[in-house]
Amino acid sequence: MQKLIYEYAIVRIVPLVEREEFVNVGVIMFNKKHKTIGMRYQINEEKVKALCAVADIEEMRQNLESFRMIASGEKAGGPIALLEPAERYRWLTAVRSATIQTSRSHPGFTMDSDKELERLFKEMVL
Repeated sequence: MQKLIYEYAIVRIVPLVEREEFVNVGVIMFNKKHKTIGMRYQINEEKVKALCAVADIEEMRQNLESFRMIASGEKAGGPIALLEPAERYRWLTAVRSATIQTSRSHPGFTMDSDKELERLFKEMVL
């Protein structure tokens, strides 16, 4: 089995965009060879509330779920979700001023994309 190149970005919640403080809540990973995008997220409400006591966690959860649907190519994710995986990944990781943002994209090599996504999630989010 050969190593696969992948790209990943950390998904962040930015409760008050103007303050630029964030909490890592997920990882999105693109595998070009297999044309797949994987995503895991989990909101640490305590950390988010420490940055903004009035943060709307449910709205953030809904936004992250939309993000996940786009990543996985689900029709319910709207027109962006119907794009090719590379286009969806680039759209999801584009720089934006919103409550859901991502880090810059980073490359890596793996033998198992699912295990690597879990490793990144544990290391960067949990």
